[in-house]
Amino acid sequence: MGPASMIVLILAALAFSIFAILLAKVVTKSTTNPQKGQPYECGVPTQGQTWTQFNVGYYLFALIFLIFDVEIVFLYPWAVAVKQTGMLALVEIIIFFFILFIGFLYAHKKGALKWV
Repeated sequence: MGPASMIVLILAALAFSIFAILLAKVVTKSTTNPQKGQPYECGVPTQGQTWTQFNVGYYLFALIFLIFDVEIVFLYPWAVAVKQTGMLALVEIIIFFFILFIGFLYAHKKGALKWV
């Protein structure tokens, strides 16, 4: 296992992706229908302009939620292994929480947690 296996893996992934896209283009029939290009929202016809700008704050709020939510996943392995590792695990989780808290303070300072 070396760099050659990584190169083979990347080439295989590219070949598989290209093959799947080309096969889909060949097998499926392409029809142009003006209805396909229209936005769809719960079966109700859209009114007004459909391309509206959203506030970027919603996306920031969602990304910060995902970051902190995914970090919680790392607590489960720590909780399982805390008895075997002892004091070292406690110090590591305190450092982990400190880094998360610094990230939380930074997001709060930048106003990313304010719901618009």
